Amino acid sequence: MIVVAIIGLLAAIAIPNYIRARANSQLSACINNLRQMESAMNIYALENRMSSSGTYTLTALMPYIKLNSAGSLPPCPANGAYSAGATVTNRPTCNISGHVLP
Repeated sequence: MIVVAIIGLLAAIAIPNYIRARANSQLSACINNLRQMESAMNIYALENRMSSSGTYTLTALMPYIKLNSAGSLPPCPANGAYSAGATVTNRPTCNISGHVLP
């Protein structure tokens, strides 16, 4: 009985920490993806001599980003969706709250 109680206590401590660590990992990976997209957007805008009011799409950034095995942009690890900024001066965004570039 004591062994079962100790295992239950350890599980009660470990599971919330695991969930928190997983969420932080997903947040970091999403922000890293957004940074890569922003860098790709800047390179795309420079190569195409776009003004600050020029628009872009995420598919236009594909040659500037390492694609995943499916041949598409890396997805948000927390199942969010990325969207391009309205203009070159706006950063790419994720639709999950808190997943924003600093």
